[in-house]
Amino acid sequence: MTITKFLAQHLQGEHSAALTAILDDITVAVKKIAIAIDAGAIAGNMGSLATENVQGEVQKTLDVLTNDIFIEAIKKSGYIAGLVSEEVIDPIDLTTKNAQYLLCVDPLDGSSNVNVNISVGTIFSVLKAPNFQPELKDFLQAGTAQICAGYALYGTSTMLVLTVGNGVNGFTLDKTSNKFVLTHPQMQIPQNTTEFAINMSNYRFWQEPVQRYIDECLQGTEGERDKDFNMRWVASMVAEVHRILVRGGVFMYPSDAKAKMGKLRLLYEANPMSFIVEQAGGGSTTGLQRVLEVNPTGIHQRVPIMLGSKNEIDRIASYHQKKSKRK
Repeated sequence: MTITKFLAQHLQGEHSAALTAILDDITVAVKKIAIAIDAGAIAGNMGSLATENVQGEVQKTLDVLTNDIFIEAIKKSGYIAGLVSEEVIDPIDLTTKNAQYLLCVDPLDGSSNVNVNISVGTIFSVLKAPNFQPELKDFLQAGTAQICAGYALYGTSTMLVLTVGNGVNGFTLDKTSNKFVLTHPQMQIPQNTTEFAINMSNYRFWQEPVQRYIDECLQGTEGERDKDFNMRWVASMVAEVHRILVRGGVFMYPSDAKAKMGKLRLLYEANPMSFIVEQAGGGSTTGLQRVLEVNPTGIHQRVPIMLGSKNEIDRIASYHQKKSKRK
């Protein structure tokens, strides 16, 4: 089943026509981005620029290129009134007569991996626009307000995974027909796992609850958990979350002594991924709060995040809550 037929059969309600058109624009963007990534050094798409994004991160050639591709593609339907991107300081006004929605996007997640040819992705979130001509404050909606979220994975194959609030479905790009085909229906995350993903080099900066959880994993069968764990770390949120959706696991980017507010951005990384993970039966927490219930204060706000298999996330959250009560 192609993504077009799938949406025609499964999208219902007041947002169905708009989301169909918006997702059609997004699939066009994803296909173009996949071509740009595949071309790589042949097209001169590798390497870094002499510029930084709003977070002070050095931009890669593909960061700017994918951002431009996404903005141009999303204009087609006319439903998007405004767009927030990791690569742009201020919201982009796209208002037209049909514009009723807002889009938050990380055009190239994991871009530090592009020069070494490791999987990267795109993350997006769709919100209802409160006003015809959106202002910055209109983007500051909690994750529970999302009506659609998804990501594209540019790996061994190009995939598009999305939710509109009734489960998670994955589509693979058939390069022969140039269409996305349903290959991963109703994806579900196992509640238990023996895998975790975290940047271990930051161990000395972590708070005690995170150290406690990781110590238990490392102790394996000799420790309290009485089972061995494996560690994975790709440094691409899309790749990490996709692995969790396929076979379970935990992804952690907590706050620490270096990044007290966390590392990942709330509107276009943490919220859409948390929406997807929860729709697949998993959990997502800052440690002390459900990520989707965090009230944004800025469009590029950072937040600590730990997501994945539900039972493990509940354990991690309980360690944070016990520390908070002690304080």
